[in-house]
Amino acid sequence: MSAKPCSLPAIKRSTVLKKDVTVNVPLKPLLTKHRANTAIVYCEGNFAALDGKTANGLVRSSEKYRILSVIDSEKAGLDTGMVLDEKNNGIPLCRDLADALAAAGTVPDYFIFGMAPSSGMLSLHERSLILEAISHGMNIVNGLHEFLNDDPIFIAACEASQVEILDVRKPRAKKDLRMFSGRIAEVTCPRIAVLGTDCAIGKRTTATVLTKALNDCGIRAVMIGTGQTGLIQGARYGVALDAIPSQFCVGELEATIVEAFENEKPDVIIIEGQGALSHPAFSSSSFILRGSCANGVVLQHAPKRKHRCDFEKMLIPAPESEINLIETFAETKVIGLTINHENMIDVEVTAAITRYEKELGIPVTDALTRSPKHLIDMVMAAFPELRVSLPTAA
Repeated sequence: MSAKPCSLPAIKRSTVLKKDVTVNVPLKPLLTKHRANTAIVYCEGNFAALDGKTANGLVRSSEKYRILSVIDSEKAGLDTGMVLDEKNNGIPLCRDLADALAAAGTVPDYFIFGMAPSSGMLSLHERSLILEAISHGMNIVNGLHEFLNDDPIFIAACEASQVEILDVRKPRAKKDLRMFSGRIAEVTCPRIAVLGTDCAIGKRTTATVLTKALNDCGIRAVMIGTGQTGLIQGARYGVALDAIPSQFCVGELEATIVEAFENEKPDVIIIEGQGALSHPAFSSSSFILRGSCANGVVLQHAPKRKHRCDFEKMLIPAPESEINLIETFAETKVIGLTINHENMIDVEVTAAITRYEKELGIPVTDALTRSPKHLIDMVMAAFPELRVSLPTAA
């Protein structure tokens, strides 16, 4: 059943003039603001799809924000958990911003742009919608390559409504970026990178589930985010690698890992992967392998995906091909395979697990549909020294 549309009162607006553009900005928010860290996520036409991975990730896991709803008119009235994982989570899908505000009954603290289009840029409609959210008194979380804090129109709108924009991908000034130092050799705990055979294939989700599973069983694990979604979800340590000049990518990741190791003293560090090492459109995987000097790799693969995401003329590689490339490129070992079950029924997932375990000779599981114990066993088999961290080993 669709959420009921809300009727919002008219408000007074001031006019902000900048160059040849006029922006109408309200003098006051429409509703009373909520106390902390609540958010509406925008994902029009893309929720549960590849370009909606930021919204998908936030619905599944968010330490930083309490997600009140997701905007996608194509699925309005449905529960996000049911659409994504066939499990109700109480977070509704709404038709538009007015619908989402009505469902919330208050003005949330944040409006999060929850899509990751390949262009990394906003459309004119999306720009207008973000300005509307600002007009209601909502702070903005933007994970795109288009930095809104550099745009005079958004600067003026934020000043008028007394809100802020967080450009997640905006790097530090070049003078503050770090080069590789070799200090990764001081990190003595295992470092496991979660890579994949394609982009938008579930690497961050598997890394998140793996990190939680290890912590839940008594092994202190820290996850390093390497993309905008992980950072928006609340990763304490991370860097958006695809926004960093290539000369500094390895050093920035190394420094982040060293910082996490020194501050948290973890038993193991999990590094979120980006793209695929074999993918000609992305280079982040090479930086991740170099900067982390990963001791082990978990590889994510979608058996039913035939072509690379956004590149229909390019076939997705077989897991054995990607494994060979990874182990040739870096001094590391692929310790297990995780399945992305898109377009698969459960019996097919089981068959794929059995087949790949036989063909590859490594543990295989699905992080979302199988017990977390399989992920823990995968790590323990590769790094048996971690068993001393288990409560039962005391």
